[in-house]
Amino acid sequence: MKAQTVPRIVLVAITKHGAQQTAALARLLPRAHVCVAEKFSALMSDIRNPVRVYAAAFRDEIASLMADFDQVVFFVSLGAVVRLIAPHLKNKDEDPGVIVVDDAAQFVIPVLSGHVGGANAWAEEIASLLHAIPVLTTASDVGKTIPVDILGRDLGWQVEAPKINITRVSAHVVNGDAIAFVQETGQKNWWNRTNSLPENIHLFDRFDDVDLQKFSAVLWVTHQTVSSACWAQLHERLVVYRPPLVA
Repeated sequence: MKAQTVPRIVLVAITKHGAQQTAALARLLPRAHVCVAEKFSALMSDIRNPVRVYAAAFRDEIASLMADFDQVVFFVSLGAVVRLIAPHLKNKDEDPGVIVVDDAAQFVIPVLSGHVGGANAWAEEIASLLHAIPVLTTASDVGKTIPVDILGRDLGWQVEAPKINITRVSAHVVNGDAIAFVQETGQKNWWNRTNSLPENIHLFDRFDDVDLQKFSAVLWVTHQTVSSACWAQLHERLVVYRPPLVA
């Protein structure tokens, strides 16, 4: 699901005002699907997006929405969304991105799968379209630092590390601990935030130049084979990224 180039997006509303907001956003996202109550389907008459209409209980729609789409954008209250999706959650590698937009379209909140599922990025995109405020709560976004789990994904990089390493290294990054960032290959424009690279991130061209005793974690962009001895030496402190091989 997550590997698709064009994500499957659905905009969902259960109230009249929410349906009006959904229709307005649908016009700006022509590839998005729409899901609304049957009694509000007439409000969708002037959009070209695919429209799914439901007549039974809304909670009966949740399982298919979570399974059929990569991003589910609810014009529904945050509390209601949490209760509705809770029985259908699996894990962050499988769950779709879930986003909530308030009824006045003032705030756009990524609720689930912000990084791996792409909800944070889509929340910012939708907020821009609606002239709304994106409300991001993940630590790396709030702190404007490296998102360890998805770094370089837009450049085709693949992360290589046990999940515990990603968790531990992410904590070191957001806590401001000294991090060695070693880039031996791949595109150099991986830092795409508007702020400067945080001071706790130290750049190196070669892994051999890093004094491992001085750093809490290492992010290593390389095509080299990483030995089992190296993984063991940097116990839960190493995350490796593999950029695409250039022919």
